[in-house]
Amino acid sequence: MARGPHRLVVTLGVLALGQGVAACGYNDIPTKQERAEAAWADVQSQYQRRADLIPNLVATVQAAGIQERTTLTEVIEARNAAVSTPLTTEQLSDPAAVQAFVNAQGRVTAGVRSLGVLVEAYPQLRANENFLNLQSQLEGTENRITIARRDYNEAVRDYNTSLRTFPTVIWANTVFSGEEPMQLFNATDEAQSAPRVEFNLNGAPAPAGNAAPGGAAASVAPGSTPPAQ
Repeated sequence: MARGPHRLVVTLGVLALGQGVAACGYNDIPTKQERAEAAWADVQSQYQRRADLIPNLVATVQAAGIQERTTLTEVIEARNAAVSTPLTTEQLSDPAAVQAFVNAQGRVTAGVRSLGVLVEAYPQLRANENFLNLQSQLEGTENRITIARRDYNEAVRDYNTSLRTFPTVIWANTVFSGEEPMQLFNATDEAQSAPRVEFNLNGAPAPAGNAAPGGAAASVAPGSTPPAQ
């Protein structure tokens, strides 16, 4: 007959202990870690969306009769290199792995921005609905990438703070002693610099002055006057 009350006391004791552990931050570290990893998954999803759009955009440029090999080749090579440089959640605490990923994606960003300059130099692209639609999707994806990176960095800062502040630092030095701070994701200087494109149609060297039909055009940078068509 005494077993019932005894079990009740034990159950209440376990519940009280669980609430006490939760109140002192035991669950904070794994919860914030999962939040940061979920934010990283969103970053990867947006980068994958960009990687999927780039081949279609390049194909559309080529279909318009523009064979500007240098820019097209560079953006495709950068895209392929980035796809082959994945970053798992287990590597988020590895500075070298994160930097390699950042550099690879930075080269894609620079390539995409250079590719966007083409529309200023070639009127047929400004009239190509398929190109404009893909370009709009790509611009939207770039915006989502920026937001996803920001959300990831905020989640990482929150997680990293929990590893060194009281009371969660107690658990970080005991139960979760194997957990390392995660790395922030910062854009490279290369990705932030203004692109400069050397238009080199059909692999021919660019002549001085403006391009003739089917020939090469002079270099174009954002804000400059495109070659006469």
